[in-house]
Amino acid sequence: MTDRQREFTFGIYPGGLLGDEHGPVHPVRPDDPARLAEALDLLQGAEPGFRVRVYRSFAATVPAPPQTPDGWEAYLGRPGRKVDLVLQFREPTGSRAGWEAYVRGQVRELGGRLGSVQVCEEPNADLPVLDGSIPGVLEALVAGVVAAKDEVRALGLDATVGFNAVPALDPDAPFWPALGKLADRRFLDALDYVGLDFFPDVFRPVPAGRLAEATAWVLHGFRHTDLPKAGIPADVPIRICENGWPTGPGRPEEAQARALETVIRTVAARAGELGIDGYALFALRDADSSGTGLFRHFGLLRDDHTPKPAFDTYRRLIAELGPELNRDRRANGPN
Repeated sequence: MTDRQREFTFGIYPGGLLGDEHGPVHPVRPDDPARLAEALDLLQGAEPGFRVRVYRSFAATVPAPPQTPDGWEAYLGRPGRKVDLVLQFREPTGSRAGWEAYVRGQVRELGGRLGSVQVCEEPNADLPVLDGSIPGVLEALVAGVVAAKDEVRALGLDATVGFNAVPALDPDAPFWPALGKLADRRFLDALDYVGLDFFPDVFRPVPAGRLAEATAWVLHGFRHTDLPKAGIPADVPIRICENGWPTGPGRPEEAQARALETVIRTVAARAGELGIDGYALFALRDADSSGTGLFRHFGLLRDDHTPKPAFDTYRRLIAELGPELNRDRRANGPN
């Protein structure tokens, strides 16, 4: 395999702390690391590779948001399990002073525990809790990817480096062409993947019978419309970095299981055609199972750590699709 022909990996964000458009949403019950580690073991099953998503933030002139989840080291007990590290650029002035040193330091700190480094969080989404609201985020993205890959190579680590984005619903959105103007040879040479965060039937309703079609449309548009605008080569894999479906009022737990099965099977069916090399689910546990907001119910587990039906759905899909996707990937490589 070349550096860009990697095994297909599954993963999950295991925390309860998350953010919505108003700021952090704190879990009503704290994480129980032992029970969450047990849940991760069940999800991983016999799959040798599995990724635990961890968010950290850089800011120089204000306090940086807290790392989430705390205590992630307890979740790396299984062989092959590594960190899917997200480094957010949260310096409100847009100054990059210290940013590249921070990125390099994070790579050195995690070392062999790293599976991947995602530089910036949704830099094309202009919301207060996301990096797209920070001035100079594109420059930080390019510099951060190059710095992270330089450090990964210098240390001889087996870790991929990339960034993520949300679907561009506006065909005239400036993000991708603007990135293309900054995407020099060093950046493209350092880029191992581009992540996609998408949540069909969460913020815009999609009829259940059209969910597979809507998912395929988003994946196709990301590969064939968005990425070419930035000059990103077709051999750079796509990776699903955040996808989920919340329960709560009017959103039954059984419907969550059906929606996730539809989306994940659609991703798997198009992995070869579109060069998709991984999928991470958001999230393992609810922040507040009795709350009314969408962001409080994304978990496969309720806030008391008991499983919803979708927990077994994801476990079963990993066991079924992981070996199949990796066999096909080893035989053919991404298209």
